[in-house]
Amino acid sequence: MRNAIIRRNTGETQICVSLEIDGKGKADLGDGTGIGFFDHMLNAFSRHGLFDLEIQAAGDLEVDGHHLVEDTGIVLGEAIKQAVGDKSGIRRFGYFVLPMDEALVLCAIDLSGRPYFRMDFEGEKKGFTAPAVGEFDTQLVREFFYSISYAAAMNLHFRILSGENDHHIIEGMFKAFGKALDMATQKDPRIEDVLSTKGCL
Repeated sequence: MRNAIIRRNTGETQICVSLEIDGKGKADLGDGTGIGFFDHMLNAFSRHGLFDLEIQAAGDLEVDGHHLVEDTGIVLGEAIKQAVGDKSGIRRFGYFVLPMDEALVLCAIDLSGRPYFRMDFEGEKKGFTAPAVGEFDTQLVREFFYSISYAAAMNLHFRILSGENDHHIIEGMFKAFGKALDMATQKDPRIEDVLSTKGCL
């Protein structure tokens, strides 16, 4: 069973994440994070990546959502790293191009053991134009995925190929991330050890 339970308790947040890589896409967020759109995105990641995900998260939302979203990314990244284990037999690389109405999002992952994050917008749109979607600050999209990439020690790239509606773009990112991570973590019977010329990741 490729799973992990990670907890993080600080003066700002209290977070517990349970992740099952070989799941069926079931998410249980308990009472929710307190940020409805963020809950919706975590559900989308779980469902479309076919990961079983449980999250209990509380934080200082009276300040803003930054600490809660960032720390959830850290804990989820640590859970991914632990659940994947030594990476023996997995494909390592994953990618997906996901359409979401007018938005088109590319996500590419390398479970390399080396953290790196990049997010770029193609065309005229150079970033999110709405300050928030619901109560979710759009600046926190970058913080969340940056935190995951570094905690999981993965290369994580996003290209926003097209899109106008920030809701559609962000939802496309979470779904594409789930699909790409599902591909990267899948076992390939032809890979008998670790997919690296170095012999380790």
